[in-house]
Amino acid sequence: MWQNPVKKALKEGKASVGTWLSLGNVAAARFMARTGFDWLNVDIEHSMVGIENTVNIFATCADIGFPCFARVPSNRHDHIKRVLDNGAHGVVVPMVNSREEAVSAVAAMHYPPLGNRSVGGGVHALNFHTTATEYYAKVNQELLVVLQCEHILAVENADNIFSVPGIDAIFVGPNDLAASMRTKEGTLPAPKAFEEALQHILKSCQKNKVAPGIHCGTAEEARRRIDEGWQFIAIASELKMMLDGAKSTLTQLGSQRAKSDLARY
Repeated sequence: MWQNPVKKALKEGKASVGTWLSLGNVAAARFMARTGFDWLNVDIEHSMVGIENTVNIFATCADIGFPCFARVPSNRHDHIKRVLDNGAHGVVVPMVNSREEAVSAVAAMHYPPLGNRSVGGGVHALNFHTTATEYYAKVNQELLVVLQCEHILAVENADNIFSVPGIDAIFVGPNDLAASMRTKEGTLPAPKAFEEALQHILKSCQKNKVAPGIHCGTAEEARRRIDEGWQFIAIASELKMMLDGAKSTLTQLGSQRAKSDLARY
C-alpha cells in the first residue's frame, strides 16, 4: 500500500512545500505534479472545480505516486467523505474555530474505531496502489488531516483545537485571518498584531506537536516561514504562477498592459 510521504515528513519535523490547484485542469495538474513540489492541493472551496475533474486530478497524481489533497468547501461529513472516497490522499478543512468542529473533522476522516467515516467508494484504493480490503484496514494511518486556522476565534482557541488527537497539520489562511481581525471601521490589523497572531499559532502547534502550516505568496516568504519553524507550506497556486509568468513576460517587453493582482493566490 502507498505510504504518504508528506505525513511522514511532517512527523519527522521537516518542511513540505506544495501549491494550490485553482483551475481544475487535469493537464495542468499533470505538469505541476512533475515540477518538484512535494504535493498539490485541489481547492474546491473557492474555485469552479467540480468533482469529476477533481477525481481525474487525484488519479493523474496518484498514478505517479504523487500526493494530492483537496480543500473541501466546508467542514461537513459529506464533503470530506466524497473526496476521500474518490481518492484524495488527505483533506484540508476550512474555518475550524472550535474543538468540537475539530473533533468532527477528524472523525469524518477516519474509519471506525478512530472515526465515523462510512465504508464505500470504488476508486480510493487505486490511488493508494492497493486493494479495497487493505485500503479499509490501513488508510487511517496514511491520510493527511489538515485543519485551517483562519479566524481570530481559532487563534484564541488554539490550544483547545490543536490538541485534538489525529491532526497532522494546522494551516493558516492569511487573508481570512486578517479579515477576521478588522476593526469595526473595517481597517485591517496592524502588521505587528497580525504577526503576533501567527506566532501564537506557531507556538501552539509546536506545543501540541502538530505541524504548523501557512499559505505564502512567494518563495521568499515561504523560506522565511520555514526558517521560523513552519512546516506545511503552500506557495501561491498554478493560476497565480501562470499570471505572474505572463506579467513578467509582458513587463520585459516594455508593455504597459501587464496586469497585477488579478489573483491573490
